[in-house]
Amino acid sequence: MGLSKQGLAATSIEQTKIRPIPIAVSLMIGAFIGLFSETALNMAFTNIMTDFHIDAHAVQWLTTGYLLVLGILVPVSALLLQWFTTRQLFNASLIFSIIGTIVAALSPNFEPLLVARVIQAIGTGLLLPLMTNVILVIFPPHKRGSVMGLMGLVIMFAPAVGPTLSGFIVDRLGWQSIFWISLPLLALTFVFGLVYMQNVSTITKPKIDILSIILSSIGFGGIVFGFSSAGEGAGSWGEPGVFIPIAIGAIALVLFAVRQLRMKQPMLNLRVFKFPMFSIGVLMVFLCMMLILSTSILLPMYLKGGLLLTAFAAGLVLLPGGIINGLMSPVTGRLFDKFGPKFLVIPGFIITTILSYLFTNVTTETPQTTIIIMHTCIFIGVAMIMMPAQTNGLNQLPRAYYPDGSAVMNTLQQIAGAIGTAVAVSIMVAGQASYVPSAGTTNPMAEALTSGVQNAFMLAFVASIIGLIASFFIKRVNVK
Repeated sequence: MGLSKQGLAATSIEQTKIRPIPIAVSLMIGAFIGLFSETALNMAFTNIMTDFHIDAHAVQWLTTGYLLVLGILVPVSALLLQWFTTRQLFNASLIFSIIGTIVAALSPNFEPLLVARVIQAIGTGLLLPLMTNVILVIFPPHKRGSVMGLMGLVIMFAPAVGPTLSGFIVDRLGWQSIFWISLPLLALTFVFGLVYMQNVSTITKPKIDILSIILSSIGFGGIVFGFSSAGEGAGSWGEPGVFIPIAIGAIALVLFAVRQLRMKQPMLNLRVFKFPMFSIGVLMVFLCMMLILSTSILLPMYLKGGLLLTAFAAGLVLLPGGIINGLMSPVTGRLFDKFGPKFLVIPGFIITTILSYLFTNVTTETPQTTIIIMHTCIFIGVAMIMMPAQTNGLNQLPRAYYPDGSAVMNTLQQIAGAIGTAVAVSIMVAGQASYVPSAGTTNPMAEALTSGVQNAFMLAFVASIIGLIASFFIKRVNVK
């Protein structure tokens, strides 16, 4: 997507007036609140299941339905970034998040809560690509590792405090209070953005191709929907409601890719994949997201259903790993700026591979201290992979490809999350169903759930092995 000379000139003039720190702070606060409300809800799943009389495969739609909307909306973000100003997209994202939060807090049953998650997802779907693109525009390449590391600190701190704080809230105030607490924070972020957010992107208003939008929505939406439907259990993989959406989605994505490559002004420029480090970075981020989200949904279920902890106690077990992950992000960002990605990514995948294998051996007797250490170590590995791989890949792209690179990276993260969540839950449910209690078992339900979790962690183990193999091919991108 080429930029006009006038557009580049206008951008360079505007750059002299830009205050990057307040802009980055506005975006990061918005992302923090959005991700807090998303991850905090995971700890309330068992309470929601009880209140609304639904089972595990139904409650997972609060996550996978969220990811479904992101999978449809984020690919279009490359187009939106060139049609609307930074302030317009930021304000719209916060408005959707606020409306979704209000609807969620007032939900009398499961269906309105699911609709609220969809509205929240629209807000997040606008904000995440905007944040990545704006950081690429306003910070020079030699500072991006540190800035992306700081972004990682903010983003990962939300999942760190989310389960613990929400566990405390759920045990004492009810799960609806998660949203009531998020609401004033979102309102303050909206006001902060009104004061400090600046327009930094160049508006080119490329031609809108309706067919590309339709193919993208069917393609990404079909795949997320199919995999999410498979979360009902292993037997459901052969059902029409699973394989037909996946097949239709795959065909639509092939047609979408062919169309984008033939267009002079594509909706999503897939030529970003001709840059090898970007492609490797996308693969690593994809695998890392599968690992993160499958772990984030399996561990709360295991801690509450297998170790029989309260929501607050389960949150405390997960807190150290999340905090250290967040604190590691700025460190890995600075190390990336100095040494490049290879010396971070390879050890990172070695750590996640070892720890994900150890998680396949947890039992109902595993000490909480062991879980804390294992969870902390696996998230140290994640911190060594995520931001370095993402930043190195995006650094290889020319400026004109930033919106497309951001959209591709964020879209595939959502697809990975949907696939990881759905497959992990599917494997877990199948493991529960096939569990045969041994003689003398005192709590067969806890044992069955733990058996399912053991099986499901094989998904994270396999993803880590694939990532480890890919990590040996990564090279540092030198940007002039």
